[in-house]
Amino acid sequence: MAQPQQQRRQQQRATSQPRRQAAPTAPTVASVDKSEDARKILVLGDFVAGGLGEGLDVAFSENADVVVATRTNGSSGLVRDDYYDWPGQITGILEEEQPDIVILMVGANDRQQMVVDGRREEPRSDAWMSEYESRVRELATAVRVHEAHLIWVGMIPFRFRTMSSDMIAFNDLYRRVAEEVGGEYVDVWGGFVDEDGNFAGHGPDMNGQPAQLRAEDGINITRAGKRKLAFFLEKPLNRVLADGVAPALASFGPQLPTDLDPEELDLTRMERTQPIAVGESALEDTGELLGGSVRRAPGSAGTHSSLEERQPAAAVPGRADNFSLRRQASPANSRPADL
Repeated sequence: MAQPQQQRRQQQRATSQPRRQAAPTAPTVASVDKSEDARKILVLGDFVAGGLGEGLDVAFSENADVVVATRTNGSSGLVRDDYYDWPGQITGILEEEQPDIVILMVGANDRQQMVVDGRREEPRSDAWMSEYESRVRELATAVRVHEAHLIWVGMIPFRFRTMSSDMIAFNDLYRRVAEEVGGEYVDVWGGFVDEDGNFAGHGPDMNGQPAQLRAEDGINITRAGKRKLAFFLEKPLNRVLADGVAPALASFGPQLPTDLDPEELDLTRMERTQPIAVGESALEDTGELLGGSVRRAPGSAGTHSSLEERQPAAAVPGRADNFSLRRQASPANSRPADL
């Protein structure tokens, strides 16, 4: 008897407890089939560039005329060429991908010693910076030789102050080299700091809503951070692609029809309406304004004749616009009334 009662109690507890709602699933990104002549954006770099590539893939998922390709190596950089040699690999990657635009973002893993002429140099020393600039320039020049549009994206801040300080120095170098070779530099630093310029793990997302942009380690980027990172690139990419993100911006204004005969588009054959003065008879004969339908009531004041004679209408005594009032003279024998 005890066992059935125990089972009934368990069933009652189960029915009395509220059911937990299923965790919401992440929305799937709608994608369209890309056209054969779609323009290609190639993202190269380290793990931060990988996050940028994911964000751009979402941004252009519904655009059939743009393809985003990501060829990144999370642990790579420009210092350890024995691990991955970006200047030596980029030419083969460009020939294989044939991109129209190349986005470079690298440097998060470069805060380490570099072998220069057989010697280990400390980060940001004179010899280190000279060799590092040479490798940055070699990488950027390879893109320009391939005749692809170069966009170098600056690094983001990190939780560790010394690491962020090095990123600031690297960004100055990236900007200078990219502009010298004819490329473009995009600064994304301001999107990941607070109002005091310090590292911010939380902040507004691309829509201005509060979100967690960085992982708890202060290094990696969340999904919202990746999308915000890509948001910084949408405007320059739209300018290059012309129809990348916002096609309406590229073709602002009315468009002329393209199926007309060339003679119909001849501006010299267009008939133009000459301007009409207000006092001309063409207007006065109708008795109404152009486009109007209200006619002057019969027996109205002589406004029409006043326009013809160019004379002002007579003032009505007692009205505010009657300035012809004369003060009547007081009688000579009049005197003020006794108080």
